[in-house]
Amino acid sequence: METHFIKENIKKYYNTEANLRNSKSVKPDWKIQVREKFYNLVKQENKQTLLELGAGAGYDSQFFMQNGLNVTAIDISIEMVKHCREKCIEAYELDYYNLSCLNKKFDCIYAINTLLHVPKIDLDFVLHEINLVLETSGLFYMSLYSGEYKETEFVLSEVSDTPRLFVFHSESYLRNILNNYFEIVDFEIINLESVTNKDIFYSITMKKRV
Repeated sequence: METHFIKENIKKYYNTEANLRNSKSVKPDWKIQVREKFYNLVKQENKQTLLELGAGAGYDSQFFMQNGLNVTAIDISIEMVKHCREKCIEAYELDYYNLSCLNKKFDCIYAINTLLHVPKIDLDFVLHEINLVLETSGLFYMSLYSGEYKETEFVLSEVSDTPRLFVFHSESYLRNILNNYFEIVDFEIINLESVTNKDIFYSITMKKRV
C-alpha cells in the first residue's frame, strides 16, 4: 500500500478514536516506568525542550510539561491535536515526514508506540527528519512492539473499523538503522505476555551523534 493511503487510514482511525482515548488517562505501569526512566535522564542532562511524536490525547506531553519542560506535540489526527490543545499543550497537526516544517530544534524527542505505523521503506527517511530537528547531543526515545520483521494491517479498536498498518522489526535491524544517526544509550527488551500477538516491547534511548 502506498504511504499516502497508510497515512489517511491512520488519520481516519485516530480521528474516530480520539474522544475514547482522551477519556483513558490511566496508563499501564510499564508505560509509566519507561516514561519515568527517560524523564530522569532528561533532567540529569538538564534538557529544556521536548517534541513528542504522535502525541495522541497528550497525556505524556502533559506529564513532561508539568515537570518543567517546554513541550511541543504533533499528531496526524486533528482531533487528537484538539485534545492536546485543551491541555494547554503547543500542538500541531503534522506527521513524521515533515518535521522540518516546525522550523526549530529540540533537546529531546519522545515517540512511544508511534513509529510502528511507519512502513519499513520509509523508516530511514523518518529517522533522518528526526535527526534534523534534534539538537546536538539531544536525546531521542523510541519504543514499539516488535519481534521479527513483518508488516500487517490490524483492525483493533473500540470505535473505528479503519485498518492500521503495524510494522514489526527485529532487534538487529533496528540497531543497524538507528546507528546511522544515533548512539544507542539503552536498548531494553520488555516482555509483555498479556498483550496478544505483541508481547515484545523495545524501549530504546538514544543520543544524537556529534
